[in-house]
Amino acid sequence: MTVNARAALAAVPETGIGANHAIWDAHLGTDETADLLKDAGTKLLRYPGGSYSDIYHWADHTAPGGYVAPGTDFDTFMRGVRRTGAQAMVTANYGTGTAEEAAAWVRYANVTKGYGVKYWEIGNENYGNGHYGAAWEADEHADKSPAEYARHVVAYSEAMKAVDPTIKIGAVLTTPAGWPDGIVGEGDAGTWNQVVLSAAGSKIDFVILHWYPGALDKAAHIPDMIELTRRQIAEYAGPGSERIGIAMTEFNTGSSSRGTTTQPGALAAADAYATLLAHGVFTVDWWNVHNGIGEVTQVAGHTDYGDFGLLSSGTCTSDGSVCEPPVNTRFAPYYALQMMSRFARPGDRFIRAATDRPEVVAHAVRRPGGELAVLLINTSAETSHPVAIRYSGFTPASGAPTVLTHTNGATAITTSAAGTATGHTCRRCR
Repeated sequence: MTVNARAALAAVPETGIGANHAIWDAHLGTDETADLLKDAGTKLLRYPGGSYSDIYHWADHTAPGGYVAPGTDFDTFMRGVRRTGAQAMVTANYGTGTAEEAAAWVRYANVTKGYGVKYWEIGNENYGNGHYGAAWEADEHADKSPAEYARHVVAYSEAMKAVDPTIKIGAVLTTPAGWPDGIVGEGDAGTWNQVVLSAAGSKIDFVILHWYPGALDKAAHIPDMIELTRRQIAEYAGPGSERIGIAMTEFNTGSSSRGTTTQPGALAAADAYATLLAHGVFTVDWWNVHNGIGEVTQVAGHTDYGDFGLLSSGTCTSDGSVCEPPVNTRFAPYYALQMMSRFARPGDRFIRAATDRPEVVAHAVRRPGGELAVLLINTSAETSHPVAIRYSGFTPASGAPTVLTHTNGATAITTSAAGTATGHTCRRCR
């Protein structure tokens, strides 16, 4: 492994480690959930939950056509956010709402209640409204084009910032190389991203990507994904576009049968979080805190419940033959977020790191005081790899470093003093 302390990448943001809450999750508002998220180092929580955002009306806490669990209203969510020690990301209702409704939400949140909610999205995956064929996102606008969405983003932004000019507004983009990126719809002047950025770029502060790669080894795609997004912003958003940030407000491996709740999913999560943050994404938000049982398989010697949640929902298969462990049992990706929060702290800066074996992935950060932290991810199912670490621009101290480890099937991160700063054996661990 090589670490180049002189090759700086992005700084670690305060909001880097995030997760999604959903109003259909009855455990959203519990102290136990908030405390577990705090222990994981979660610094941003998104609400009210994916596509529900486009049917949700915050003032009366209803989502016509969907299920709203008790104890999931906005004030309850914000109480949990504060207990967690996180910031909030709120998705305003574009599909069935109005700019006036969104502005009233900002007024209630930041003027009436003083919550100081900084980040506000306009809708969720609105390209999935049927304009390109597939329709999963609610959208009552007669015109479902990107131009219409952009027109409303401008109206929402102006109305919401008239209430609180300090907030940040985000617009939905298609993720490069993911459907429907690159498609020009009938009657459109360009792709979704081109039209939205050209028309609304001056009124937004960040763009929104969602990524479900469908496999566990796709982190290598991230540099190109983020570079293409930045190019589109620079090309279409107009003067001053460098101020526009990138938020990954939904991420999951998207592979329910290959280790979603077991160690393979955790290894993929740690690699993706580190790579996205190293390339300047200001938040990566796991989908989601609780989700529910899916396809049950055996992966790497352990039962995988096909659940996209960080924590168990305690649900069972439809025939009752298999049930998850008790509610709020930590799944393996939970430990990936916890490890990330200990490895890369706000104020640290990512630096370049690489290995000569594809089975072992490396990341590194430099702390403000000059110390380094190294993250090693061994994806080998059976093989332990001895790692020799070489440094450029840094001289490590003598003695055994502090090593944090999470191995296959473990129910905690262990801490020890082991090896040296120039050598370590990496088991199937982080």
